[in-house]
Amino acid sequence: MSAAEVEAVWRIESARIVAALTRFTGDFGLAEDAAQEAVAEALVAWPRTPPTDPAGWLMATARRRAIDAIRRRTALKDRYAVLAADPVVDEDLDPDRIDDDILALMFVSCHPVLSREARVALTLRVVGGLSTEQIARAFLVPVPTVQARITRAKKTITAAGVPFELPPADERRERLGGVLSVVYVIFTEGSTATSGDQLLRPDAAYEAIRLARTLAALQPDEPEVHGLLALCELTAARFPARTGPDGTPILLADQDRQRWDFSAVHRGLAALAKASVRGLGPYGLQAAIAAVHASAPSVGATDWDRIVVLYEALGRVASSPVVELNRAVAVAMASGPAQALAIVDELIASDRLPGSHLVPTVRGELLTRLGRRPEARAELELAARLCTNQRERSVLLRKAAALD
Repeated sequence: MSAAEVEAVWRIESARIVAALTRFTGDFGLAEDAAQEAVAEALVAWPRTPPTDPAGWLMATARRRAIDAIRRRTALKDRYAVLAADPVVDEDLDPDRIDDDILALMFVSCHPVLSREARVALTLRVVGGLSTEQIARAFLVPVPTVQARITRAKKTITAAGVPFELPPADERRERLGGVLSVVYVIFTEGSTATSGDQLLRPDAAYEAIRLARTLAALQPDEPEVHGLLALCELTAARFPARTGPDGTPILLADQDRQRWDFSAVHRGLAALAKASVRGLGPYGLQAAIAAVHASAPSVGATDWDRIVVLYEALGRVASSPVVELNRAVAVAMASGPAQALAIVDELIASDRLPGSHLVPTVRGELLTRLGRRPEARAELELAARLCTNQRERSVLLRKAAALD
């Protein structure tokens, strides 16, 4: 078996292996380290002797590595004796426990004691099965930075005594919001990179979708899980048309909608229907907005009035300056740029998005439509200076130059 095949098996099986090992050892950090050692051993052994049961091989090897590590800890001799006496396979691979194990793993890796950056790195590592190199590449940070975040996160979880278990039912929904927010951050970074020379980071975005699908399977009665999955699917459906062959961004009005991934649209609409059963939450409302775009044959034929209403509802349940800015864009399309400009100027007056390139970007577009070209050019040039994504910056500069 090739290294790519080993990696593929690991990506599929990593969450359940780490989860089972954590339940088995009671030590999250030890479980993750033992699993990584098993993968390293597989990279050497499998090309020579491919296993008939790759997942079972990884589980058994990781379990042996965990026992070896515990044996080396002299203070835990009694615990080692108990673990060493356990049967090798039965409980670890109990199919009746595995779903709860993976869900518990997600709650641990997204625990509130960790910073957002640590939650993202740890979730991608232990639940997503990504290597530190892949995580670093997806978020354009140095590999040592990712390694340090993961190491600190595991130490923090151990020091805080975070148990490997599902939170009590009365806490689970609140904690689930933190898990969803991590998946949302991963997807958002993948769908519009905050820095670098590419607009999209598909690896991060599609990993977020995989995590969202896992959550939807494990928590089928939680509407917001389906709402987030719907949002991710419907947004990712536009990926094929969002950039040209050379990576140049293509604006929504100029996209070839025949290139949209309509299988993703159908999956997103199906998830949105499940999210709508008990009323839409913040992720579901965003998905509903994405669904309006997905069903429109063109920008001009889009139901902008409905999008305005949905943004107003979103602002009531999850108020934020970004939501308000997006509402302004929708208002401009539904009612004209003058009314939208008043919304943006109010955001500026309240200084609710300091340092963001988004506000001058939208304001520049609105001023362009109003014929106030010198002001529009100044706003777009300001947006370009603030923007840290090279692809977005080039688009802003082209727009500003066109106003000379």
